[in-house]
Amino acid sequence: MRFLKDFFDVFYPKLCASCDKPLINNEITLCTFCRHDLPLTNFTNYSENKIVKIFYGRVAIEKANALLYYRKKGITKKLIHDLKYKGNQEIGEFFGNWWGSILKENNEFYDVDFIIPVPLHPKKLKKRGYNQVTKFGKKISQHLNIPFNHNTLTRVSTSKTQTFKSRFERFSNIDTKFFLKDNTFFKGKHVLLIDDVITTGATLEACIRELQKTQEIKISILTMAYTE
Repeated sequence: MRFLKDFFDVFYPKLCASCDKPLINNEITLCTFCRHDLPLTNFTNYSENKIVKIFYGRVAIEKANALLYYRKKGITKKLIHDLKYKGNQEIGEFFGNWWGSILKENNEFYDVDFIIPVPLHPKKLKKRGYNQVTKFGKKISQHLNIPFNHNTLTRVSTSKTQTFKSRFERFSNIDTKFFLKDNTFFKGKHVLLIDDVITTGATLEACIRELQKTQEIKISILTMAYTE
């Protein structure tokens, strides 16, 4: 079996998801050079940072953070685009393992009861075949030993892709609606809401408003990236 693995590694090497160069040694998904080129946010304070401030005066949240900056040009944009539209779910697992190991070490979300992904509308889910944050969330779930709940919060309306909208249009988008199947399931619980990229926070705000129909719920946010 080792011979076969070595054979495939030689003739069909795994490539870096960013630069397409062959991965070597213990490299996973990204080569060492591309990984070091990622624009980390380095927000050490989870309750006082730029992301938390987005929601001031809008909805109440406990904490928030993002691993990377998302810019118009750069490695983060390429990776998340490939994750969402080219089926490369290994990228979600890569970010989930990275974030999960950080969170396990700093114990920041020790009191979280459930991890919840921002859901896709069933039509979009059927077309794409997967929610781009599912494997991301499941890896974090494994690291923190926190249940991953993907079916209590659902999306009940579709909206055109956010990619080509202006920042104002994304902020003022009121077409995105969510539905909480059971308003008591998360009662008194602390939930961690996850997504790929946060820009204006409009989608996350819509999720939070629906989740807050539950009494005594606490909500935190975690994403792969944050748009400056």
